Amino acid sequence: MSSETKTCQSCKTLFVIDQEDIDFYGKIQVPPPTFCPSCRAVRRMTWRNERTLYRRACEKTGKQVITCFAPDSGIHVYDRDVWWSDDWDPLSFGTEYDFSKPFFSQFRELLGKIPMPSVFNSRCVRSDYGNHNGELKDSYLVFATWGGENLLYSSKILGAKDSSDLLVVNNSELCYEAIGSSKLYRVIYAENCENCSDSYFLYECRGCNNCFGCTNLRNKSYHIFNRPYSRDEYLETLKGFNLGSAAEMEKFKAKFEDIKKNALRKYANIVNSQNATGDNLTNVSNCRDSFDISNDVRDCRYCINGGMKMYDAYDGYGLGANAELLYESVDTGADGNRFYFDIFVWTGNDVAYSYACHGCQNCFGCIGLRKKEYCILNKQYTKEEYKELVPRIINQMEGVPYVDKKGMTYRYGEFFPSELSPFAYNETIAQEYFPLSREEVTAGGYIWREEETKHYSVTKKSEELPDAIRDTDDSIVNEIIGCAHASSGGCNEKCSFAFKIIPEELMFYRKMNLPLPRLCSNCRHFGRMTRRNPVRLWRRRCTCDGRESEISLPAQAGNKELGDKSPYRNTTPHFHDEKPCPNEFDTPYAPDRPEAVYCEQCYQSEVV
Repeated sequence: MSSETKTCQSCKTLFVIDQEDIDFYGKIQVPPPTFCPSCRAVRRMTWRNERTLYRRACEKTGKQVITCFAPDSGIHVYDRDVWWSDDWDPLSFGTEYDFSKPFFSQFRELLGKIPMPSVFNSRCVRSDYGNHNGELKDSYLVFATWGGENLLYSSKILGAKDSSDLLVVNNSELCYEAIGSSKLYRVIYAENCENCSDSYFLYECRGCNNCFGCTNLRNKSYHIFNRPYSRDEYLETLKGFNLGSAAEMEKFKAKFEDIKKNALRKYANIVNSQNATGDNLTNVSNCRDSFDISNDVRDCRYCINGGMKMYDAYDGYGLGANAELLYESVDTGADGNRFYFDIFVWTGNDVAYSYACHGCQNCFGCIGLRKKEYCILNKQYTKEEYKELVPRIINQMEGVPYVDKKGMTYRYGEFFPSELSPFAYNETIAQEYFPLSREEVTAGGYIWREEETKHYSVTKKSEELPDAIRDTDDSIVNEIIGCAHASSGGCNEKCSFAFKIIPEELMFYRKMNLPLPRLCSNCRHFGRMTRRNPVRLWRRRCTCDGRESEISLPAQAGNKELGDKSPYRNTTPHFHDEKPCPNEFDTPYAPDRPEAVYCEQCYQSEVV
């Protein structure tokens, strides 16, 4: 198998393009990339602002709207419903292609003329404060979610209700502070769990109910810190934990972090999949270097967050839903195929370098079109004219490339330059997955947008909040609460400095017996993001060293008291007997991380 080694234009590191990659690029007739996979991912992410919102006037109706486009972004904004209506014609902005200018410059000029929807939502009811959502009802500050009701402060959800502060959670109800989990019911603080109920502080548990502070359990009930209790003992012990107290909850959160840090780890969360590398992959085949992908996906690489019948896709975020042959795209697919270098393009086929086009086919460099074909820069052509002009433009993109401020060149085959994005780096998901300081952003040639000046008059400091939810009266909804991070000197997590408790939120905390939060929703979200594995892989060997792990862990139940430091001792014989496990794997756990990371075989021997 032949391969090519290239130097990334951006970070100058070497990266490999293998034969399978070359075959894919040949299939869609694009040249190989000149940026490494990580820099390509960052570049795409700088074009997607999920959760930074502004208040502006719709430029057609004058109505005040919530939007993801900053007032100084250079983007005209229409109310979302007005944008989708027939009250304006995107073709009226069509322009002749200028062969003397780089394509990307012409595209950015067009983007500055055509109105964009205030937010990218679909069929949402009473859920104005959110973005990139669909089928959402009665929710507040929820983002990148499809299917939900009565949700608060959550992101990347697929089917959930009556819950708050979730991240990448599916098909769950009455949950709080859950991450990377599915099919939960009345679970508080959980990570990487499935089919669990009526529990607190779970990590890597499956089929558990009535458990507290547990890791790596399967089909257990009435366990506390991995130790079995009788039903009556469990319920009586739980009564003494006083989980409605903020002080007590902080103690348990700190203990949970210690327990989680020392839990046995499987090299990656890959389920029912073949020839797959990455993390959080379910029902995929031949899917490599991908993350958060599930439900009938095959022959894909470098994809993040997507699935649902997706085939032959490379380099994308938010891809899928019955789609194939996708490349270098964001929020694209949904009954479509042959979508290359697109943003927010659904249904249709053969659309390239386009933004917010739906139901289109044979379009190149277009914005905001619906059910159109044979258009270039929003100008209508005949089929014959289009087929003759597009190859000329592709050749021109090679001879007249766009050159950014850092001197990097963009020809046909490269995604849109980050410096042309209407969003700043710190507004986008790039800051969530690849966080940078202001200095690092500007040094990398990206854009940084200063936060809007806040005019809050804090009426209650976080340390002045009642400790217990039972001592919190209805007047709390009238207070402006100072975020604990702001009072301690700030943070790098887009802290909003102050926040309010809305009535629906207070009802939720009372129903679930939870104390009021001390951090704003942004700080809580970024805190959850830091608890997830990075979207990056390292080559490592299994840390199982025969009888025990090479890494020292708190001993599991049955060896010593929880918390005593000792190597993890295996509970069953492994296939390699007492010799070190020879298995190697690609894992999101970096080599310098302290956790014991086992291969599939060793992990299954210990946990399943």
